[in-house]
Amino acid sequence: MMRHLTSTFPKSGLLLLGNSVQSLVPSTLISQAESLLDSHRIEEAVDLANQQLKKLQGHVTVDEDEADELRYVYQRIGFQCFTETLFEDAGKNLFDGDLEPRVLVSYYPELRGSLFSANDTMDVYAGVAERMPAEASVDDIIAANLVRNYSPYLKPNTQTAPPTAELRRILGMAAVDMLEIFLRKCRTRRNIEGKRKADPLYPVVDTVLAKIYAQAEKTTELYTLIQEPHAIVLAEIEPVLKQNGQYNALCMLYKQVGDDENLLQVWAKLVEGEWTDDDIPNPADDMFSLLTNSKNRALTQKWGLWLTRRDPDRGIRLLMPRETGKRPQRPDDDLALLEQIREANPAAGAQFLEYLVLQKRSSSRDLHTQLAMVCVDQLLAALQDEEVSKLWRAKESSYTSSRSESITTFFSYFASTTPDSPTKLVRLKTVLFLQGSSLYDAEAIRERLAPLPQRVFSLELAIVDGKLGNHRAALSTLVNDLRDSSSAEAYCTLGGDVIPGKVAQGICADARLGLGMWASGLGGKGRQNTLDANGDAAAKRKELLKILLEVYMSDDAERAAHLVNSQAMNLDVVDVIPIVPAKWPLKVMSSFLARSFRRTVHARQEGRIVKAISAGQNLEVKDQTWLVLREEGMVVEEALDDDEGGHAHYDEKNGVVEKIVAGPQQEEKGSVPWTAEPDVASVHIT
Repeated sequence: MMRHLTSTFPKSGLLLLGNSVQSLVPSTLISQAESLLDSHRIEEAVDLANQQLKKLQGHVTVDEDEADELRYVYQRIGFQCFTETLFEDAGKNLFDGDLEPRVLVSYYPELRGSLFSANDTMDVYAGVAERMPAEASVDDIIAANLVRNYSPYLKPNTQTAPPTAELRRILGMAAVDMLEIFLRKCRTRRNIEGKRKADPLYPVVDTVLAKIYAQAEKTTELYTLIQEPHAIVLAEIEPVLKQNGQYNALCMLYKQVGDDENLLQVWAKLVEGEWTDDDIPNPADDMFSLLTNSKNRALTQKWGLWLTRRDPDRGIRLLMPRETGKRPQRPDDDLALLEQIREANPAAGAQFLEYLVLQKRSSSRDLHTQLAMVCVDQLLAALQDEEVSKLWRAKESSYTSSRSESITTFFSYFASTTPDSPTKLVRLKTVLFLQGSSLYDAEAIRERLAPLPQRVFSLELAIVDGKLGNHRAALSTLVNDLRDSSSAEAYCTLGGDVIPGKVAQGICADARLGLGMWASGLGGKGRQNTLDANGDAAAKRKELLKILLEVYMSDDAERAAHLVNSQAMNLDVVDVIPIVPAKWPLKVMSSFLARSFRRTVHARQEGRIVKAISAGQNLEVKDQTWLVLREEGMVVEEALDDDEGGHAHYDEKNGVVEKIVAGPQQEEKGSVPWTAEPDVASVHIT
């Protein structure tokens, strides 16, 4: 579209001559600015541009051509200043000229990176492009300016002379400061104009500005930039942040894009001390919090194992699967994870094994055996401490020497009188698990315990012997070595369990010990229920009481007499009398014999009563069935008489012919009359 000349040259005039036309045309803004710049009158060119800007701002509507001319002039002035290393003036005029940021950034290759390449197109006025600096970078522009101004006056040359080296550094800083101000103004203008659509300029402006902040250690400005809406290219800024130690800013960017893997790697290096950042005071806490809320099981396991090497408690908490409603892990996965945890931290492996057996309730015999071995090994390690060994020996000696009639078991005595310590906790756990689990290899555990001092671990040996069915050995250990009659009698009552469930629950109820899950799997009650269901409880109890009585007889006649009298209902007098010493006075056995005879008489009388009741029920049944059977009659089978000789002829085809004989009362039915005393079979009702 052609524009009217008067609009372009409002003050032009025409002069008509005889054979020609001459026009008086005023100089344009561009021509005036070019003339001033060619004369190196930069300040006058700036004043000219500012006057034109004020004129345009005074118009209600701005002519786009005039605005383009003004932008052209500002850009020409800016690049002229840029060439002469007047960076502050250059940045101001280039911004007023609305220069595309990528054009200016292209002179900073270390900041540009790979944000754009030479193949990308940028809009630049042709006249501006012709007069842009030919150098590839701002450093080359500074070097060329120094050569132009100071060579050959500085020796040996402007590259190595100390004054120019310092000047080069100062000018380089000024160039970067100019770019920072320029880019910051670009972001401010973007926010004011409210641009929200994607623009290829946004990543360049934000990323280069972030690089400048990171290199200049302007941490506050960098954090503000990251927290505001931005288009920073993470791949570009990442190495710069690492190089300048801005790890917190890097973590902020990783969080925004959801890159948990790289975020955890940064925190891991901070925990290991390879990197430091005062703005991240507790990277381990940050890792634990992130992994706790993460739904990525593979990521949680990977870094949970890493954390287990440094903080076993937190690591194990991460590796224990949470109830998420998803499909649980397969047993094979649990075993593989257990091996990985053991490689990372054996103590953490023991904790995870406890989780699999006690909380996840694995039924694997191998896992139960492993946990039993771990408990025994921890027991051995505790015994290596001389003070612990002396304390445990003293506890057993004190208990065995008291000889009181208290019903307190040794397990309760040890738990209540031993000071709280990790070694005490180890022994309580070991006893509870050896008693509670029925899936571990008791023979292997017995062999592991055999070399240990029996006087110290009598309780543990008795429990394992009970699991193996060595009841005499178990009871002998409890009675003769440990002097724990209460546990021995409980052993008989519970069918082979040394620790009653109530005792275990009472000890584990102490919150200070943290043994709740160890008592939840106690198997004594389960075994007793199984015996009751099979009807073997009474027989088993009598068998064990008989063995206990024999053990008492060999060492403690008083306890034997007490057992006989207290367990009279579970002992058979026929089994007891042969093993009672002849020297025992009758009064010792009087209570047992009286109760046994009383039960025998009671059983005999009860049998007679039952027999009489059964006989009465039989008579009642006979009376009820007699009339019914009489009315039904009977069927008599007879052979037919032979016509010639009167002998019956047997027909193989038709068999025996039935002849119905009619009775006197019901001839129509063909019944036979009954005798006065019918022969009715007796019916016995029990």
